[in-house]
Amino acid sequence: MKEMEAHYAQIISAVGEDLTREGLIDTPKRAAKAFKFLNNGYEKTLDEVLNGAIFTADSEDMVIVKDIELYSLCEHHLLPFIGKCHVGYLPNGKVLGLSKIARVVDMFARRLQIQEKLTSQIADAIEKATGARGVAVVIEAKHLCMMMRGVEKQNSVMTTSAMKGIFRKDISTRSEFLNLINR
Repeated sequence: MKEMEAHYAQIISAVGEDLTREGLIDTPKRAAKAFKFLNNGYEKTLDEVLNGAIFTADSEDMVIVKDIELYSLCEHHLLPFIGKCHVGYLPNGKVLGLSKIARVVDMFARRLQIQEKLTSQIADAIEKATGARGVAVVIEAKHLCMMMRGVEKQNSVMTTSAMKGIFRKDISTRSEFLNLINR
């Protein structure tokens, strides 16, 4: 943390600020602590996040958790992107504990990311954990790197999807998922 604090102090000084100014005295420490928290996904593994909450189930019907809020940092500018994630899967004898899907989303979102990779990582993890017949993930997010700088478009939303197994192969299964998340 001390090394990160020193780097934040250098950055703040480099933009022309006075680190002895009252409001900035502890900012390098606070910024380092915040950055560490925002990237705590590196400290987690899929097994730790799931914590054994994979259960035998006879259900073959679609499971969907939608509108999971997510916060991540763009790996190109270190600026936030904020949005929601929708996850669906078709069980193959195993289901995940409900909160574990959101925890998987958080684990990958709390790393330096691009949205495209984040979407795939979530789908791959759910597939690996459950052996599902199919997994679908859609993320809709606003990127501050596009809103606060560069092109400065305030209302743009990026949508990405990852379709695996039956969601990729069967248009009716994919359509059912997309219709249910858009209700």
